[in-house]
Amino acid sequence: MAKRKILVAGNPMLRKRSEEVDKLDKKTLRLLSDMAETMYAADGVGLAAPQIGVLKRMVVIDTGEEEGMGLLEFINPVITKKEGSITMCEGCLSVPDYEGEVERAEKVECTFFDRRGKQMLLEAEGILAVAVQHEIDHLDGVLFIDKASAILPKPKEEEVKETL
Repeated sequence: MAKRKILVAGNPMLRKRSEEVDKLDKKTLRLLSDMAETMYAADGVGLAAPQIGVLKRMVVIDTGEEEGMGLLEFINPVITKKEGSITMCEGCLSVPDYEGEVERAEKVECTFFDRRGKQMLLEAEGILAVAVQHEIDHLDGVLFIDKASAILPKPKEEEVKETL
């Protein structure tokens, strides 16, 4: 496993559509592991392959909210159903200095392949549903700032301490 460099907004790689993964090999599995290590090191809840410069349809998510779920690894994810509406404040490892209010589906169903090549179905709601939609957007070259109704600078760590 290796921590990778996270690309930031302005890098043209983040605006490209990713290709489907057509072969599940050691390189693909290593990439999933590297993505997870990179996400955890950056204190994120999700990371898509394009964020580390790889245009493959792969995502890792760990919201820390879902009991027993832990790390979720998605290969070729597709949202098959959306329900309801929820607006949440989102941030992104590729847009480190800003956060914004984004309206998304409150519940989603997503099909994907796991690291063993088994097709899976995830039914998600709340924060996990938002994370799934946010990360899959990355696979299509879309950033949360494209969908945000308001974008604000993230408070600096010192500012947060002052308000506590």
